[in-house]
Amino acid sequence: MYKFLEYGVYGASILLILIGLYAVLTKKSLIKIVIGLSIIDGGIHLLLITIGYLRQGTAPIFSPGFENAAAKMVDPVPQALVLTAIVIGFGVTAVALSLVIRLYRHHRTLQIDEIKSLKW
Repeated sequence: MYKFLEYGVYGASILLILIGLYAVLTKKSLIKIVIGLSIIDGGIHLLLITIGYLRQGTAPIFSPGFENAAAKMVDPVPQALVLTAIVIGFGVTAVALSLVIRLYRHHRTLQIDEIKSLKW
C-alpha cells in the first residue's frame, strides 16, 4: 500500500512538471507561461521531497539512547534545499510578473507573437 502511494507521488510530481512544460511550450500569453513555470517549480519541489522521504523515518536529532538510530533518520538536506528553492522561486516569479506588467504597459498586449513582430 505504501509503495503505491509513494509511486503515486512520483507520478503526480512528474505530471505537474509535464503540465507546466506543456503550458510553457504551447501557450502564447506571457501570464500563462509564468504560471507554467510556477507549476514546473512546484512539481520539482514535490519530486525532491519525495526522493528524500524515508518510510517510518525519524527526525534527525541525536539524543542519548538512540546511538544506532542513524539508519532510520530522514535526511534533512532535501527539505532544506526545497525550502530555499521555494523562496527563490517566489522571488523569480515576482520578478517575471513585474516584467510582464512592464511589457504590457509598453506594448499593450501579452501575446508573444505580437510582441515579437514589433521590431526596433
